[in-house]
Amino acid sequence: MYFAKVIVNPTARGGAAGRTWPFVHKLLKNTGLNFDADFIQKSGQGIELARNAVEKGYNLVIAFGGDGTVNEVVNGLVDENGKGRATLGIIGAGTQNDIARMLNIPWDYIRACQLFEGFKKTTIDLGAVEYTFHNQKARRYYINTAGVGFVADVIESSTANFKLKAIGGGVPYAIGLMPRILSLSNKDLLISIDGELHKERNFSLVVNNGRYLGGGRVFPDATPYDGLLDVAILGDLSKLEALLDFPFFYTGTNTNLPKIKMQKARNVTVDSIQKIPMQIDGELIGETPATFRVIPFALQVAVKNSQR
Repeated sequence: MYFAKVIVNPTARGGAAGRTWPFVHKLLKNTGLNFDADFIQKSGQGIELARNAVEKGYNLVIAFGGDGTVNEVVNGLVDENGKGRATLGIIGAGTQNDIARMLNIPWDYIRACQLFEGFKKTTIDLGAVEYTFHNQKARRYYINTAGVGFVADVIESSTANFKLKAIGGGVPYAIGLMPRILSLSNKDLLISIDGELHKERNFSLVVNNGRYLGGGRVFPDATPYDGLLDVAILGDLSKLEALLDFPFFYTGTNTNLPKIKMQKARNVTVDSIQKIPMQIDGELIGETPATFRVIPFALQVAVKNSQR
């Protein structure tokens, strides 16, 4: 029998999640699930709430919010080795819901809640990143995406407009592309991929565990079940090349672009002379230097059917 804690982010998707919560609460009650709920009131609190839920014996912790909410809950569920201590549930209520989409969890609230009537569990890999935050080393785990440079800059631009988040999908991210491309400044990065060094000017670095980035399907063949990370080095793109090539990369419709290198890896490090912002699961968290690694079979997630 599952005793569930629902962690609600009422500010997700421009506040739409908070307005929708009474409806979702009723839907979950109709499934017969034994649960109660806590609300996130400040950034990062989801980690603490999830950690407290595990310590109190909850064996199913459901994130109701966007990808950033799911990420916070994940970081509260895992132990010091990055292994999950309870099953993660997801009801996507964010701008992109890339994590829910990656795991084939329905966007529709009715079907997403019905999943908990008789769900199965799948065990997924997690990405782990050690990075710099206020000149101190920090660590965070992620399900779907991480990156430095341009991909983090766009997230900063798109999330700054609170009204755009209510639109949902990839629209806020796509709208954030143009001003960032026009103000493009490539960076000198020292990147190591499983020990292979790349020292060159770069547009961006993406280190994913899943397929998506800001609503775009950047790694069409990526899977969180293979014990590997999917890496893309976006090279020294000019503004014109960025305008022409990035849409193909973002939609996953052309993986043979000459200045974009894509491969799989277990360990990735990145360093630079200047501090460069980074994102994980759609949230800005810190800056370089950073080290990424994969933790195979780390976390159980509630799903409708087998995802492999």
